[in-house]
Amino acid sequence: MTKPQAKLMQGNEACTLGAFAAGLEFYAGYPITPSTEIAELCSEELPKLGGKFIQMEDEIGSIAACIGASLAGKKAMTATSGPGFSLMQECLGYASLTEVPIVIVDVQRMGPSTGMPTSPAQADLMQARWGTHGDHPIVVLAPGNVRECFELTFRAFDIAESLRVPVIVLMDEIVGHMREKVILPDPATLKPGRRAAPESPAGYKPYAADSDGGVPLMADFGTGYRWHVTGLFHDESGRPTQKAETCDRLLRRLSRKVEKAAPSIESHFEESLEEAEIVVVSFGCSAMSALSAVRRARREGLKAGLLRLKSVWPFPDDLVIRACAGASGVVVPEMNLGQLALEVERSLGGRAPVRRLGKVNGELFRPEEIFEAIASVAGREAAE
Repeated sequence: MTKPQAKLMQGNEACTLGAFAAGLEFYAGYPITPSTEIAELCSEELPKLGGKFIQMEDEIGSIAACIGASLAGKKAMTATSGPGFSLMQECLGYASLTEVPIVIVDVQRMGPSTGMPTSPAQADLMQARWGTHGDHPIVVLAPGNVRECFELTFRAFDIAESLRVPVIVLMDEIVGHMREKVILPDPATLKPGRRAAPESPAGYKPYAADSDGGVPLMADFGTGYRWHVTGLFHDESGRPTQKAETCDRLLRRLSRKVEKAAPSIESHFEESLEEAEIVVVSFGCSAMSALSAVRRARREGLKAGLLRLKSVWPFPDDLVIRACAGASGVVVPEMNLGQLALEVERSLGGRAPVRRLGKVNGELFRPEEIFEAIASVAGREAAE
């Protein structure tokens, strides 16, 4: 990276540069459309920065290698798409329970199964939150343009390191492959965060937190600290336990540390929400068409506004309620059959009717499709 200058850049490229800026030191991955450019760029450039790149035999090995690298003190990332993300779920749960900071980029494509590998979708939203088994904390960020691929990947590392949690960057084929002119920040102005480390091995407990929602200090493997890591429920020393009180306290602390940080994690873009009667709530590629539709609606006298979520988990309930407080109707365009809409409905609790606008044919929304939904909810026929 050099000093700021305008550059035509792809979303996957910006994501990778964001990881470099955050201090990425280890990448393990398996090529899969439409995320492959991230692995390609890491393979070419990461060794030049003093990092390590490994092409693994599959996605299970990829995330497992990242967990190992993170335990050794390295900032680690992998990237994949739907089928590979499915294979990573068991290790994602392991990283959650063992509090190992890693970043996983999921560039979504059409599914289920192999689906349409080169076509866009946004159907991994619920999998990102609930894909692994058991109650577990998770943070998911969703870029809506090329610059945000850089910004949110950089931020994902800071969140992962500060909270000792896995963080998912939930992109999609459109955002990952489209090119935009962007000006990235001067690297000298960026201050990547790093996990808090203990000062001495004496009495070190890798899972001891100073409060119920606290984040334990994390020592690097191989630096003289006694560590025990297990996917079983464990006490503060890391040793397995089945004591009900200890297990309950551990799981509640894991959830609470993310809940407490939720206000600082929350990020969004909004336009024309003041006095909006129809609110469009969206994320990722669908929100690009939604923005055009909202602007057209305003030109034609419809009081529409847009709320685009850049952080989707923890879900920003209070934000959605505030944004839709004066709305007579809500439209949720997304390239799935209603995964975001279900969360919006839950948040609003009947305060306003929600119009689900799902699209699952592998084609991006056209702005007029969303405009027609806005006009319909407003009780007006869309102009030809």
